[in-house]
Amino acid sequence: MKKELGITEFLLQHADSQPVSFHTPGHKGSHLYRRLGYGEFLDKIMDCDLTEISGSDNLFQSEGIIKAVQDKYSDLYGVSHSYLLINGSSGGIIASILATVPAGGQLIMARNSHKSVFNALALAGIQPVYAYPELIEEYGISGEVNCSEIERCLTENPRASAVIVTSPNYYGVCSDIVAIAETVHKHGKVLIVDQAHGAHLKFFEKNMPKAAEEAGPDIVINSIHKTLASFTQSAVLNLNSERVDRYVLEDKLQCIQTTSPSYLLMASLDINASILENHGQILMAEWAENLDYFYRRALEIFAQGESVPPRQPGLKLLTGLRDFDRSKITIDSGGLKISAAQLEAELIIDGIIPEFTTGNILMLMTGIGNRKEDYEKLLSTLKKINHRDRPRGCFCPQGDTPLSMTLPLQRQVQLFDIPESRMRVPLEEAEGLVCASPISPYPPGIPIICPGEKVNADIIAYIKKLRDAGKDVIGVNEKGEITVGEPYHHAIGEQE
Repeated sequence: MKKELGITEFLLQHADSQPVSFHTPGHKGSHLYRRLGYGEFLDKIMDCDLTEISGSDNLFQSEGIIKAVQDKYSDLYGVSHSYLLINGSSGGIIASILATVPAGGQLIMARNSHKSVFNALALAGIQPVYAYPELIEEYGISGEVNCSEIERCLTENPRASAVIVTSPNYYGVCSDIVAIAETVHKHGKVLIVDQAHGAHLKFFEKNMPKAAEEAGPDIVINSIHKTLASFTQSAVLNLNSERVDRYVLEDKLQCIQTTSPSYLLMASLDINASILENHGQILMAEWAENLDYFYRRALEIFAQGESVPPRQPGLKLLTGLRDFDRSKITIDSGGLKISAAQLEAELIIDGIIPEFTTGNILMLMTGIGNRKEDYEKLLSTLKKINHRDRPRGCFCPQGDTPLSMTLPLQRQVQLFDIPESRMRVPLEEAEGLVCASPISPYPPGIPIICPGEKVNADIIAYIKKLRDAGKDVIGVNEKGEITVGEPYHHAIGEQE
């Protein structure tokens, strides 16, 4: 009987294999810390694992060393107050919603919001009003949330207290936060921006969208660990508005976060802040140069410019979008008649680990810790795949088209009250019932069906396809059941 690996064995084996990381976290391993003089912290990490002792300050009443780090972040991002998050951006998102929307109230939220937003709704019985993002039809993925859509939701739902928008979204597409903030504030509401995937935007000098902190929202949440240099699960909440009572916000943060915060996570946030203060300009310039190099060479390779005679079609880069975070390298594999999962398998064989796949879309998340040799290895492997005359074992036969696993967010004609009486039924028997708990592929953690939406045959087929392909789908139990309720109402507003 084969012995299963433990967590520690898995982590050590993974580290020993020295893969190239194009996934979170952004530090990409110990090299960055050791390069910049933080090797001693790594060497003594167990001895630095403390709790609240004399002089260590308190996360929920910060007056000493923790406050000093929070002040660093408020200076770095140019905001009035910053708060360290050791339950990830999820904790900051939940606390922000609970601080700005009363129990039983309404929240206008982008339909492609992270599942943590839905968790906040469940905790306080908050009613969602969905703002639907545009669809980028060429790739079948969500685009920006238009200001006109937010205006419509605000006009039709004056009882709503706040709006939350994700920008950039998982694919790097940003919304016009300046226009959205002006609209939200015109209606006297609060704007929260989930910038979990854009903590780095503030520190790029050019060729990147404007950081949300510079665009006028009231609260911005950043997953520092995703693209910058802190440890996984560490994040920062930035407050820059008197529309939000900061003492209420601090109380909600205390309710959501653990009473035993990890000093290792907070230390990594401290180190990240110091890295940005002392080396940020150089590191961001290197990152930008590496991205320029990658995109230039990849476009040459994908155009088959080095192949004689040229052979089309091939892999394709997602480029040319307005307000696009190009640190998210997004590739369409459909031109090679393979799925993104098959392309991912090819990359993993060569020791390169991407962030995410869906349908024909593969996303590689770059970070502050990636080095030029990482991009060179990625380019070498992509060139080999793109120029191959005959497919290897994991490729589809010539002429076969991989089944799409992309299901664009559907605007439902009618939304129902979130069921109070709930039951678990087999997925195959759920058609016509109303979702009572979000169902989310992970990553990216964006629900494909939300509480209040009716389950239909397309949703059922899509979830089955994901599970058959071995994808993690949160909200479906080990028996293949989901949580639903009967479609009673009043309706939550008619959607065009």
